[in-house]
Amino acid sequence: MAQMIGDVLEQLIRNSKLSSGIRSCQIEEVWERRMGKTISKYTEKVFILNNTLFIETSIASLRNELHFQREDIKGMVNSELGQMLIQEVVIR
Repeated sequence: MAQMIGDVLEQLIRNSKLSSGIRSCQIEEVWERRMGKTISKYTEKVFILNNTLFIETSIASLRNELHFQREDIKGMVNSELGQMLIQEVVIR
């Protein structure tokens, strides 16, 4: 049975070390698109490590607000990525 090129490429990426680099780029794009330029501007780092989304900001009020929205953020990111990748959100 013939496979679509997109399916083959997706499988290749998923089985290689490229997937973490691609996910890093995707999460930055998702973060800015869904949270807006202002919040994105005040967020120093957003990255995924071992199915945990880490969000770093030096703004205490933003950190506090994001802390209360962790479950919403997890759902939004998983929805945007099209899979249940994020299991936990850590705000620092």
